[in-house]
Amino acid sequence: MREVTFPGLRFPEGPRWRDGSWWISDQLGGSVHRLDETGGVECVLEIDAPSGLGFLPDGALLVACMNEPRLVRVDAANAEEVVDLRLVAGHLNDMVVTPDGRAYVDAYDDHFDRSSHRILLVTPERDVSVVARDVVYPNGITTTRDGTTLLVAETFAGRISAFDVEEDGTLVHRRRWAELPDGGHPDGLCLDANGDVWVASYLAGEFLHVRAGGEVLDRISLAGRWAMSCCLGGDDGQSLLLCSAETTQDDYFAGRSVGHLDVARVDVPGVQRP
Repeated sequence: MREVTFPGLRFPEGPRWRDGSWWISDQLGGSVHRLDETGGVECVLEIDAPSGLGFLPDGALLVACMNEPRLVRVDAANAEEVVDLRLVAGHLNDMVVTPDGRAYVDAYDDHFDRSSHRILLVTPERDVSVVARDVVYPNGITTTRDGTTLLVAETFAGRISAFDVEEDGTLVHRRRWAELPDGGHPDGLCLDANGDVWVASYLAGEFLHVRAGGEVLDRISLAGRWAMSCCLGGDDGQSLLLCSAETTQDDYFAGRSVGHLDVARVDVPGVQRP
């Protein structure tokens, strides 16, 4: 495993691999960055509390803003708000954008008010609907390779749940996909070519390779850190980017954190979901 040099990084989130580069949000640093595999870092957007990232069919970057709930489109020319979600959510979290341009976004009004936790669907026409309620702090979110199933990490419930995706994008047939062992709290996740997931267990400081049903295939421990999110990428899809931070709950809410990025090599490549 190797650490990626990134001076000043505070709280990395929402990692994605695209066009030969890693893309990450620095949530507490108020910026979105592109990193190449030679160590080059480019800031592509400065904005308050960016979180989930995704790419639209035309290649533009889509950014979910946590504290001012909106989606912002970023391309080579400019950045513009495309959807204002303040009427349907107090905060946003992670996001996955499907190949046809649908965005599934985690939303809530209060971190600890479980009745306010839900998943939003934003269509390419910018229509917004609530497609899942009573999700216990939705966090990492992805769709399977064929787009027929959506997986979401329910952090405060210690589980990953699955939904079938209907043709119109609505979510049905909710079920438990896997529980994390030892009271783990799942955060960001990514899918591999076998249909298994790598998922961050944030308070344990671990990244777990998990199969449907809950079998743990492998684990990577980063003691003394929160483990927030991960993404498979690299030229062969077998580089796992690990996002972690030295912080506590009190420090996080006060904006104090030291972020880290590490890359581990794995046997099974990713499928760009997310």
